[in-house]
Amino acid sequence: MQRTTEPAEVWTGATGVPERLVWRARRFRVDDTPTPLVGPAEWWLAFAGDDPGAGRAPLAITGWRFQATSAEGETHVFDVGHDGTHWHVLRVFD
Repeated sequence: MQRTTEPAEVWTGATGVPERLVWRARRFRVDDTPTPLVGPAEWWLAFAGDDPGAGRAPLAITGWRFQATSAEGETHVFDVGHDGTHWHVLRVFD
């Protein structure tokens, strides 16, 4: 597993699920069902020190994990995240 914060271009479908990725000047097509990565909802961070009671902090999708393959047959599993402005590759699994 390689950790990174490299910029990437991600194209998503109508529901926001990734379909294509350009990373390191290489095009990849998502060829499995992406899995959402979740973390505490951004609006909850202001209350992070408070006890959430019987449950836990509300969760939101913070990124996606998916397998993608280039036209040359190079395949990786990617973790990507969006910072509100840009997409980044967070991890790459070979």
